[in-house]
Amino acid sequence: MKQIILLLAFTLALFACKQKSEVAPPAANDQASATITQPPALATTATTTASLPPGHPPMGAAATSGKSIGAKVIGTVAETFDAAGYTYLRLNTDTGEKWAAIRQTPVQKGQTVTMDVQMTAEKFESKTLKRTFDRILFGSLEGSGAPTPAMQHMSASAADDKTPIKVAKAEGSDAKSVAEVWAAKDSLKDGKVVVRGKVVKFLGGIMGKNWLHLRDGSGSGDKGDNDITVTTNDVATVGDVVTVSGVVHVDKDFGAGYRYPVIIEEGKVSK
Repeated sequence: MKQIILLLAFTLALFACKQKSEVAPPAANDQASATITQPPALATTATTTASLPPGHPPMGAAATSGKSIGAKVIGTVAETFDAAGYTYLRLNTDTGEKWAAIRQTPVQKGQTVTMDVQMTAEKFESKTLKRTFDRILFGSLEGSGAPTPAMQHMSASAADDKTPIKVAKAEGSDAKSVAEVWAAKDSLKDGKVVVRGKVVKFLGGIMGKNWLHLRDGSGSGDKGDNDITVTTNDVATVGDVVTVSGVVHVDKDFGAGYRYPVIIEEGKVSK
């Protein structure tokens, strides 16, 4: 009887060991399986996030492109064409393909040029070409010293008009003369105004906007308060007397040192 009990105990122990081996896979196999099935991107994200300081923007986020003011770009002209006073250049450079615009200048395909960059524009829309450039450089070819029409427009005031200008002020509570906008620019900041004046300068399709200068006879050239710059999507002709409604912005900086103490933007032009 004692031998039968021992034999039964041994059989039960052997059966229990076998069951345990079938339901418990080796630990090494568990680890290998996790490594293979874990998504690599998830593992990378977790590691990166843990290593960043608090408040740090996510890795891979789009960087804000800085201005290329004062930079020089050397490239070979792969494509060139003229439009509306500009010469457009598609340049092959050491850092990739770049579009550039300079004052209309004879340039040959295959020519190597050095460009002095005065401003970089994002999403620049040329209404003449009916085309938007994701990124374009404005400037001049080295040694030419001639700014692009965009730079000339932004850095210079309207050409002096020797003909006396006398335009009656618009009607309404928001109506201001040119000189009044200058005098009250701080209190008018971000507010709406209506100004009536003569268009003494107009340039279209620059940085996706049309630019015009208005004078109404108020103010003086010595003080510089006789001329107001307006940006708009509308079109006007030099010599037209128009009424502009828009928003006053103060100390507007377009980069490259071109800064307006006061400017009217989002202008709506009517005659």
